[in-house]
Amino acid sequence: MNITENKADRAIRDRAFALADSGKFETVLEIEQALISEGWPNAGRAIQSEIFRQALHDRCNAAAKSEA
Repeated sequence: MNITENKADRAIRDRAFALADSGKFETVLEIEQALISEGWPNAGRAIQSEIFRQALHDRCNAAAKSEA
């Protein structure tokens, strides 16, 4: 497992979690598109890990359940 990451990737991942927790997004693809539209051109690369994408998916589902 690669423990090191750069600050830009960490910032993108933190923002992705914030978007997922907002309850405004249902899929990881929607979050990725939102990040790119916000000016994060490397969003796709930063969130390509299957584990991270699953975590985003889980947070989207949890946010949707909490708003229901």
